[in-house]
Amino acid sequence: MATNSKAHPVALAGSGLALIAVTYGLARFAYGLFVPVFRNEFAFDAATAGAIAAGSYAAYCVGIVIATAATPRVGARPVAVAAGILATIGTALIAAAPDALVLAVGVVIGGSSTGVASPPLAQAVARTFDGRRRDRVQSVVNAGTGLGVMVSGPVALIVATDWRVAWGVFAVLSAAATISVAFAIPGARRVSTAERPVSTQSGAGTRRGRVPGAVRMLAASGVMGLSTAAVWTFAQDLFVGVGGQGRLPATIAWIVLGACGLLGAAAGDLIGRVGLRAAWVSLMLAIAASTAILAVVPQSVVVTVIASGVFGAVYIGQTGVLLVWSTRVFAASPARGVGLVFLVLALGQAAGSPLLGAIADAAGLPAAFFAAALIGAAGVVLPPPRRLGGQMSSGERSPSPSSPSSATTGSSP
Repeated sequence: MATNSKAHPVALAGSGLALIAVTYGLARFAYGLFVPVFRNEFAFDAATAGAIAAGSYAAYCVGIVIATAATPRVGARPVAVAAGILATIGTALIAAAPDALVLAVGVVIGGSSTGVASPPLAQAVARTFDGRRRDRVQSVVNAGTGLGVMVSGPVALIVATDWRVAWGVFAVLSAAATISVAFAIPGARRVSTAERPVSTQSGAGTRRGRVPGAVRMLAASGVMGLSTAAVWTFAQDLFVGVGGQGRLPATIAWIVLGACGLLGAAAGDLIGRVGLRAAWVSLMLAIAASTAILAVVPQSVVVTVIASGVFGAVYIGQTGVLLVWSTRVFAASPARGVGLVFLVLALGQAAGSPLLGAIADAAGLPAAFFAAALIGAAGVVLPPPRRLGGQMSSGERSPSPSSPSSATTGSSP
């Protein structure tokens, strides 16, 4: 596919990174950074905090379904702009929330922006970049989550206890990213072969939308969602409420988590070196280990900062693995594969947040983190098969430059 003359590649990659940063890093995951403040301000328990987070994940699921259907019909640009608008509205509502109900509405609207953002970016990048450049842009845009998380921490520190100012800043940044994608993303609506439903294309082993290997991949994605919900929702509450840390060291751990998440941009290179199977197993074990370590010594600033950094890097890296895995399983319609795998990841997080919140209320936050770590460790039994989409998933052979598996991008839920 030739480079789309209507989109400047650098501007597209930069605006995509910015959109993922504000939708995932600010409108969605920054809620976890402020959970201790919100619980104190609005007087709700851990189960309620988890339920609000679950609402955000559920809204993501609705958003990605709608955006996946709308993008081929109306084009990438209006859907991407809609994602930015939702992020702006959600963060603004949180900034102005007079009570927990309005706070929850803002969190839900902000969460929906993440699902709306991924499909248009998938389409835009698929039409703009060729071959191996697509894999690189996948990883770069996917790392936007880490950038947003990293930015949210310093903002929280600068405004100190005035959390409303922080969320007001997030709203301004979201509006700026919205303007950026409005100019950088092409608006063409032509549906490419790779974006047509699987049932309309030929492909080995497919029949009326049934894709071999999809069940295992989606199960693995759901397990990862369950296992990572604890850190994204309750890490700050663990550090401050259980570990007795001050807001400064706890927020530094959050910043380090986001900064190390940028290392997840190297997921494509890791897969090329060791293969999907080894990458999946090693990263799931690292997710489980870092989560368990946080539960063991939440009072240690040094340990929590290091473990948070490890979690950030491996989380973004593992979502990169899911990206590549999904585009190999759904080689005939990679955008569909990305949408499905992130949908199930978010469903796992939506189920995990209230479940872990209930465990925290009953047995304490450390117990909830141990439960999440055990779920993560169990995820190693669901690696990609050795042969996947006609390629060796164990690293013996890397995708060819023209492989359909490179035809899309997305971001971590």
